[in-house]
Amino acid sequence: MNICIVGAGSIGGYLGARLALAGEHVTLIARGANLAAIRERGVTLIGSDGSTVTAVPALATDDMVAAGAHDVVIVAVKAHQLAAVAPTLRALYHETTMVVPAQNGIPWWYFQHHGGPFEGRRIESVDPDGVIAAHIETERIIGCVVYPATELEAPGIVRHIEGDRFTLGELDGTRSERVHRLSQVLARAGLKAPVRPRIRSDIWIKLWGNLAFNPVSALTRATLIDICRHPQARALIAAMMAEGQAVAERLGISFGITIDQRIAGAEQVGAHKTSMLQDIEAGRATEVDALVGAVAELGRLVDVPTPHIDAIYAAVKLLEQTVTSR
Repeated sequence: MNICIVGAGSIGGYLGARLALAGEHVTLIARGANLAAIRERGVTLIGSDGSTVTAVPALATDDMVAAGAHDVVIVAVKAHQLAAVAPTLRALYHETTMVVPAQNGIPWWYFQHHGGPFEGRRIESVDPDGVIAAHIETERIIGCVVYPATELEAPGIVRHIEGDRFTLGELDGTRSERVHRLSQVLARAGLKAPVRPRIRSDIWIKLWGNLAFNPVSALTRATLIDICRHPQARALIAAMMAEGQAVAERLGISFGITIDQRIAGAEQVGAHKTSMLQDIEAGRATEVDALVGAVAELGRLVDVPTPHIDAIYAAVKLLEQTVTSR
């Protein structure tokens, strides 16, 4: 299977390396120093146990036209970068190309094939001008929830902290042959890739923690374990998660675990800096709109108040503006 990873950062680099090591034909789309490093020596993965392995992709480039059409396009750029990338993706498509968006947060496609009164509604926080939807047809999309924690330690070097699961699902809940084929490809690379009939529920379970931990960590510079073990911060996290749960339940989502269980899971990850904190420390824009702003937007849509989420969202937006304008 010909697979293109658009955005060979921490998650994209990890996924691309694992697939290449499993013998798949992998193209990595990267840029700058990261691209130069990958071309020179491939992608080096540092495991949680300190072991290292290097994978060499079939092609590493910043030119999607030169890359050509692929069977699968995994888009691993951050959510806020997707609108700029989307118009260029068509060079990677053939008639049956699958597109697997691997972003955190509420995806732009959330209400596509959703059913009910909100069917087809656009998530303004994520795709305000409709650019993403215009260039990634709904029929191509395979939903994906990304669980691994990784860091781009240096150009071409990815540190894997924990996790190996990429949950997949068709937007309409069907168990198609193509999604099972993709699941098998990921499994051959040593990854867990369960196919779920209700991919939106899986999105919410992942988002449930991210909508709170990511912005609070960005504001406080604290790691997951530090937040979990600080009484006031833990209470704030729980309040934000309760608001998010109320929004999700109004949309028909059921949570199979408690807030305390979800927080305990984050605590077990340890002294990990969230991706949002990493972005703030690097002076980069964050995924706050997809992770936090979209939940506030959905709260307004279903008439569920989200005061804690709204306040933290406003604070992170100001912080983001401050660090990116320096």
